[in-house]
Amino acid sequence: MTANNQNNSELKGQDLLRSIEDEYVAGERPDFGPGDSLEVGLRIKEGDVSRVQNFTGICIGRKGSGTSETFTVRRIVQGEGVERVFPLQCPTIDHIKVLRRGRVRRAKLNYLRQRKGRSARVRGKIETARRPDASPKA
Repeated sequence: MTANNQNNSELKGQDLLRSIEDEYVAGERPDFGPGDSLEVGLRIKEGDVSRVQNFTGICIGRKGSGTSETFTVRRIVQGEGVERVFPLQCPTIDHIKVLRRGRVRRAKLNYLRQRKGRSARVRGKIETARRPDASPKA
């Protein structure tokens, strides 16, 4: 086989993998990024009773793409930092709600692990909505 034929067969394989992955993509997920405060609702089954447990914290990073994309949420519980990594396309995630947008200049907020108290806060992003009837000042 020539190198060109091998590349074509690899492309077919990659396209095949993408089509299989697309079947497992969950419904709409909100647009969020590092620094945003999130509420992640997880479906938990205890016996034959199912309930939703919320995990609220700050997203400190996203990783991967497609069905293997994950995001990490960090929160402080009784003075101890707790981090949890969630697959974005996980079927046990009931909902992801963005509570507050954060203004950060990094893709990974690992420095928050060493911070305590008020220094561990993330600045909020101020979103202003323009009124449709407002015209620019002359």
